Amino acid sequence: MTKSDLKNYSLEELEAFIAGRGKERYRARQIFKWLYQKNAATFTEMSNLSKEFRSDLETSAFISTLLPEMVEVSRDGTRKYLFRLADGNAIESVLIPEEDRNTLCISSQVGCAMACEFCLTGTFRLTRNLTTAEIVNQICAVKREAEVRNLVFMGMGEPLANLDNVVRALTIITSQDGLQFSTRRVTVSTAGLVPEMDRLGKEVTVNLAVSLNATTDEVRSRLMPINRKYPLRELMEACKRFPLPARRMITIEYVMIEGVNDTVDDARRLVRLLSSIPAKVNLIPFNEHEGCSLRKSDQESIDRFHKYLLDKHITVITRSSRGADISAACGQLRGKLDKTVSSSELEVSS
Repeated sequence: MTKSDLKNYSLEELEAFIAGRGKERYRARQIFKWLYQKNAATFTEMSNLSKEFRSDLETSAFISTLLPEMVEVSRDGTRKYLFRLADGNAIESVLIPEEDRNTLCISSQVGCAMACEFCLTGTFRLTRNLTTAEIVNQICAVKREAEVRNLVFMGMGEPLANLDNVVRALTIITSQDGLQFSTRRVTVSTAGLVPEMDRLGKEVTVNLAVSLNATTDEVRSRLMPINRKYPLRELMEACKRFPLPARRMITIEYVMIEGVNDTVDDARRLVRLLSSIPAKVNLIPFNEHEGCSLRKSDQESIDRFHKYLLDKHITVITRSSRGADISAACGQLRGKLDKTVSSSELEVSS
């Protein structure tokens, strides 16, 4: 009999599973708390369940975990985790410490199909979606050693291309019986999958970040092929439709690339695009990486862009570079490991 990974279930699905085993549905809530609030790795730890019930669970289910295969720690405290999955694939998570909180950036896919020109993960191409368990286990693994207050789906992959598993993970993440994150502290980022943005807004309450990076369809289609399917006008309309609780704003992510999207004209167009959208802008200096000809905007261009937005009463933050002395750009740690493995294989074969 195939065993079920309990971390692939929402609370409601776990209740149905438990009821199917002939047990009271409230037992699911007890198990949920063991999994996500006490980080239990075995059924033996679940002391408020009968020995008979624990034995039954052993025969029908299991509890998956993730352990980091590699961790790099930056001088600024940023920690990058590489996790090896059961099928041998690798994913990454990044813990970013700040004065009053830690933010964890997690992955939603192995690789990515978006093929954004500036993104290293896109060079790996999409291998598969992560399961719900693989998504939440990144959080569980990091919480064993650090407090996590904010959560962002900005790691490997396009979260909205794995929407079923991401939504299920979000219900676990924000459940008071689960990981207990406030919805105000959870952000899902997208390259701009318009129908999925609409569905996300209907199914869960979370913050939305849109990776924009250009103010014309010509430039955005070059940087982000998804724009050919969902051009700027459709994307901005989807942003207007996205349901936001009071006083919340959509985050617009804008990677600053020299000579591509960093002029005052770009800033002027960005202000027009956002004129009827409650939005704040994150300016992100491009993280240069091997094999990409794009270059980071100089500080003068970034400052000028920032000031223009500020003068037009746009809330704007220029993101500081974190983890620059480690493989902090998404995909770099996996790339480093792949190179190490390839070198080892060459040595063995020779």
